[in-house]
Amino acid sequence: MTTLTLHSPLDMHLHLRQDAMLKAVAPLSAETFAGAVIMPNLVPPVDSLERLKWYREEILAAAGREDFAPYMTLFFRAYTREELEAAKPHIIGIKLYPAGITTNSEGGVSQIDQAEPTMRLMEELGIPLMIHGESNGFVMDREAEFLTIYRRLAERFPRLKIVMEHITTAAALVLLNEFENLHATVTVQHLIITLDDVAGGMLNPHLFCKPIAKRPEDREALAHAAVTAHPKLCLGTDSAPHPQHKKECCGCAAGVFTAPIALQLLAGLFDEHDALDRLQAFVSDNARRIYDVTPPAKAVTLAKKPFTIPASYGEVVPMWAGREIPWSVVGA
Repeated sequence: MTTLTLHSPLDMHLHLRQDAMLKAVAPLSAETFAGAVIMPNLVPPVDSLERLKWYREEILAAAGREDFAPYMTLFFRAYTREELEAAKPHIIGIKLYPAGITTNSEGGVSQIDQAEPTMRLMEELGIPLMIHGESNGFVMDREAEFLTIYRRLAERFPRLKIVMEHITTAAALVLLNEFENLHATVTVQHLIITLDDVAGGMLNPHLFCKPIAKRPEDREALAHAAVTAHPKLCLGTDSAPHPQHKKECCGCAAGVFTAPIALQLLAGLFDEHDALDRLQAFVSDNARRIYDVTPPAKAVTLAKKPFTIPASYGEVVPMWAGREIPWSVVGA
C-alpha cells in the first residue's frame, strides 16, 4: 500500500464561522492541519484587537487540540498606526474584501484608492495584505478584471506582501510571476472542477463558491502550478461551511466545504500527476516560507486506500458527498 506522511500541513485560507458552526467544524480542520489562516468576515466582522483575541480563544476552545494554530486576520478598514502596531504581534495579515462581493462582506472596501493610506502603513510595518480579488462585473470575468488592481497595488507598494486569495484563472498565474511581492493561494476545488461541474448538468449547489469555478484551461494551469510546487503558491482551501438548508435552496449560499477531505483529494490529484513528492511543499513548506511561520509539529499519514466521503458532517454537506476517492487519512 502506498503511503505518504505530511509534516505540519497548513490551510492558508479557512472559514470557521462562529457559535454552533464553529464548534462543529473547527475540530475537523484541527484533526489534519497544524494551522490555518482564519477569515475575519463574521457578523460583526473581526476588525478590532479585542474582538480578534476573543475569536482566537473561541477557536482554540472549539478545536480542542494543542497542535493546531489559528493564524488570525483582521477585516480591512481604515486603521491607525497605533492600532496596527498593537495588532501586529497577534495577526498574520489583514484581509480585504471588496464591498458586497461575497459572504458577510457588506462592510468591505468600496473604493481601493481610499484604502491606500492603511496599505502604506501595512507596508511600513511589514503586515501582509490578503485580498479577495473580484470586481462586480460579469461573474466569469470578475477575477480577470481585478488583476489590474493587483498590478497597480504591486507597483505602488513594492515592499507590501500581497496575497491573491483563491485564484481561479491562468491569467492570475501570469501576474503572480511578474511581481516579487505577489503571492497566491488556491483551493482544492479550483484544482479539480470547472464551471461545467457546477452548472453543466443538474445544478450542484455544493460546488458553488465565489470566485466561481472557471474553464478547463484555467483548472489545468492551476493544477500544473500546484503539482510542480510553484514557490509562490500554497494551499488555501477556502473551506466555507453552510447549513444544508442554506445551500439547497433558492439564493444558494456561496461556499464549498472541503476541510475534512482536502488532503485526501490533493493526494489523489498529485498522485495522478506523479508528484506526491511535491505535495509537502504545496501544503506546508511554501506557506511557512511566504509567511515566515513555524507551525506546531504534526505528522499526517495518508494511504492509497479507498475512502467514501460522508453524506454530511453534521448539518454541512461536503464536496462530492457519497463519492469514493482513492486516498484516506490513516494517522494524524
